[in-house]
Amino acid sequence: MGNNPLCIKAVLFDFDGTLTKPGALDFEAIRQAIGCPSGKPILEFIDSLSDPQTQHAARATLDRLEMEAACRSEPNDGAEEVLSFLHDRRIPVGILSRNSRAAIKTALQNFTVRRFEDFTVIIARDDTTFPKPDAEGVLMAAQCFGCKPEQVLVVGDYIYDIEAGRAAGSPTVLLTNRNVILPPTCSSDFTISHLSQLRDIIELGTPLPQGKLPHHFLKKFLADMQFSDPSVLVWPGIGEDTAAVDITNDEVIVLKSDPITFVTGNIGEYAVLVNANDIATSGALPRWFLTSLLFPPGTTPDGIRMVMRGLAHTCARWGISLCGGHTEITDAVTRPVVTGMLVGTVGRQELLEKRNIRPGDRIIMTKSAGIEGTAIIAQERSEHLLRTGLGVDEIEQCRRFLDRISILDEARIAAQTNGVIAMHDVTEGGLATAIEELSDASGRGIRVYLERIPIHPLTQRLCKILHLDPLGLIGSGCLLICCRPEAVDPLCSALKGAQIDLAIIGEVLDARTGVEALHHGTPATWPRFEVDEIARLFQGNHI
Repeated sequence: MGNNPLCIKAVLFDFDGTLTKPGALDFEAIRQAIGCPSGKPILEFIDSLSDPQTQHAARATLDRLEMEAACRSEPNDGAEEVLSFLHDRRIPVGILSRNSRAAIKTALQNFTVRRFEDFTVIIARDDTTFPKPDAEGVLMAAQCFGCKPEQVLVVGDYIYDIEAGRAAGSPTVLLTNRNVILPPTCSSDFTISHLSQLRDIIELGTPLPQGKLPHHFLKKFLADMQFSDPSVLVWPGIGEDTAAVDITNDEVIVLKSDPITFVTGNIGEYAVLVNANDIATSGALPRWFLTSLLFPPGTTPDGIRMVMRGLAHTCARWGISLCGGHTEITDAVTRPVVTGMLVGTVGRQELLEKRNIRPGDRIIMTKSAGIEGTAIIAQERSEHLLRTGLGVDEIEQCRRFLDRISILDEARIAAQTNGVIAMHDVTEGGLATAIEELSDASGRGIRVYLERIPIHPLTQRLCKILHLDPLGLIGSGCLLICCRPEAVDPLCSALKGAQIDLAIIGEVLDARTGVEALHHGTPATWPRFEVDEIARLFQGNHI
């Protein structure tokens, strides 16, 4: 399934051994009857016979023995219940089998609640020219269902079923009632020992109704997370509407709240880092995170679980405690929205404040402009970028800019360096807006040397294709550091030692606010952006 959440619109079953109990069909008896070597697939053996009469006789023997087994077969344990569940949920079902159509129809007569006619599609060996494993059967079924292959759940008890599903791009479920062990080269997305367990998987991939996330899902998702911060007195849980944190040291609490609305993939990671970045610019340690998750109708529980896992993984990576929040499905949003609220702490003497900036301080910039925007655009507009000149490898490299949007490492280094006075992370509105915000907050003018501003070549290319200005492109991952002149060398040395790219792009002027731009010594216009360049793009002005 990759990074895509589970979304099930149809279920495609193997038949013998999956919907029927294993053992009715004696494969070794069939092999002996037709002279097939032990362990060799029967259908492939018959196809390999060169004599037409021998081949015809082998097929007739297979059909006879298979039909006898079909007459005495029984529904597998839990099969009728799960088929009724799918019928009640109006989820279409199908069969993809190496059995003959006649044998399938005969075996289904032993079912009490579902009949041959209840299956939207049945693809038997008589209907195809391709043996399993092959993706064509799954793709054919998806077309009959009227949905995408990745929305068809493939359920089977043998390697052929899993290989066929994986090759088609469908999520797969291995039923282990025949004790089949998959080789290392083939793994299923889910493994179950009884068909009744299929209900949980289907519910995980079925769109939720509007309203709060149902308690049984919330309880299950929270159980997957680890909570260990001893300062947190009340952790997230059913019925817990608030978090409680014990503060006993002489510390300053730093608070931050920010929503994530531009991104759909990796939105949990974005939410944590964007808020943690702001906390870190004050010199504080990000500590406790709360979040409100809003999802549009049509969202599946698995989609919510992936976001929550992203939140938990990112918090754990950076030593942040995920304390609680709220999760809801609502038509007030058309795509996922994650609002984060983060609390950090810092000693009173270590708090960095922009009002302490003074003339002569240097402005150091880490990494490059437009990091976050580059990643988002590559993720959300990949097809257009492919059509207009960017290669697949280049788009993937742009997507991986997501790995660079944290400024926590460089902020920690800066906070520990004597002479660092203030920090400001680049977010919406890009570097151009961030420099203006720094000027306004400090009450000081700032001179910027345009030729020193680093812009990654891929950001340059992407912006050129889409007619965007990289200086106005949302830029989390880029940190502005204000420091005294004597702190420049030790700070730059420490940043380079941590393999963090940097550039000295300007200095602080007198008490007036505003930005003075120079390009190779010549006065230049500092760009201004009423809205972020990515907002203009997503509003449809460019594509």
